[in-house]
Amino acid sequence: MVVGEFTTEVDVLVIGAGPGGYVAAIRAAQLGKSVTVVERGNLGGVCLNVGCIPSKALIHASHTFEQMKKAEQLGISAGEVTVDFAKVQAWKEKVVNQLTGGVGSLFKGNKIQTVQGEALFVSENEVRVLNGYEVNRYKFNHCIIATGSRPIELPAFKFGERVLSSTEALNLTEIPKSLIVIGGGYIGIELGSVYARFGSKVTILEGADQILPGFEPEMTRLVERKLKKLQAEIHTKALAKGMEETKDGVVVTAEVKGEEKTFEAEYVLVTVGRRPNTDELGLQDIGMKLTEKGYVVVDKQGQTSIPNVYAIGDIVEGPALAHKASYEGKVAAEAIAGHASAVDYKAIPAVVFSDPEIASVGLSEREAKEQGINCTVGRFPFAANGRALSVNAGEGFVKLVADKETGVVLGAQIVGPEASNIIAEVGLAIEMGATLEDIELTIHAHPTLGEMVMEAAELAAGHPIHVLNK
Repeated sequence: MVVGEFTTEVDVLVIGAGPGGYVAAIRAAQLGKSVTVVERGNLGGVCLNVGCIPSKALIHASHTFEQMKKAEQLGISAGEVTVDFAKVQAWKEKVVNQLTGGVGSLFKGNKIQTVQGEALFVSENEVRVLNGYEVNRYKFNHCIIATGSRPIELPAFKFGERVLSSTEALNLTEIPKSLIVIGGGYIGIELGSVYARFGSKVTILEGADQILPGFEPEMTRLVERKLKKLQAEIHTKALAKGMEETKDGVVVTAEVKGEEKTFEAEYVLVTVGRRPNTDELGLQDIGMKLTEKGYVVVDKQGQTSIPNVYAIGDIVEGPALAHKASYEGKVAAEAIAGHASAVDYKAIPAVVFSDPEIASVGLSEREAKEQGINCTVGRFPFAANGRALSVNAGEGFVKLVADKETGVVLGAQIVGPEASNIIAEVGLAIEMGATLEDIELTIHAHPTLGEMVMEAAELAAGHPIHVLNK
């Protein structure tokens, strides 16, 4: 035994304080459990510190910069618009610190103990926590693992001074003159768009047929169009092969539609997915069942193959989304408390904070048809919405998919300003089994972007007001 090592007995041990872990801890505490959280970094995990929140702060700052440059279209002139990127980063950190500090206050208010360090399982009900030279043991009745994920590193593109993961890209001290983004998924598109708006020359290399694979092409085309207006280059069916560092940057070699090409830039940003943080926990040593890709196998309550241990978030299969992790965290905490809670992934919204934003929930038209559902679709354009036009944002649409016979809402796809917020109404409609008529008869405030959901419902039902029924 390490000198100074001692064992503490705890009721519920949560490993990881990201959006899954901290929510699970708070919910367990609300249900009367004594909770201890182990976190190796800062409270809030990737999401609050180097993911969701700082990226959205930079997205907002870059939008503000772009809007100020275009203000003359509205008759407003403010002279030359410049960026002090150090101040942008300082403001971003202020936002991050406020939120992570809030998690700390919530822990204190819910009497949750926090332990700094890395956890390693030594048995089915005990972990060692290493913090530098300090090592302690924690014996638990129940445990919730919420250790999240990390960026995938490509063998030919090792992270370093010129090759960045999303973490480093969020913390650059200066706006890069040029940036090559390998991977046109949501992280690559969001961060690539940020620096394109700030004036970087951005090149995106995506291996699939389109950027943002998984979203309908009619949605992603609008995002691609806007990126090209920002002078970004987009190459699909592009496979990055290797790179050479130069004095001032990198040269990337890629196969684009079968032809070898080279691209030069100051930095390379690699955003080709994320890997679950399960490889350094000692899970296999205690017999926990994992998939070939390292995901923990769980049931509908988040219970692993070891009955008193639960797993949530990015380390279990499914989309790596903060709101999914939080949802699973509440379910796991309630299961530990003896509730009959279980996950139901009927309506997990997916959002990309691109320009314009895109969001989806439930079934797409294609998915509904593949399931043999006779569906009806209402597609209402932002260009026919007064609020959208009054904020100079007329591109995009709201598309509702419903069962043609029953009118039950099955899904929605939205592309346009505030899509991330509008999608919530449809998620609720799907969860409660609402019909097109339910949405139609709900009085929506005017003029708002949200009323387009009502307009799309009317269109799907066959009696639209503000567009012609074709």
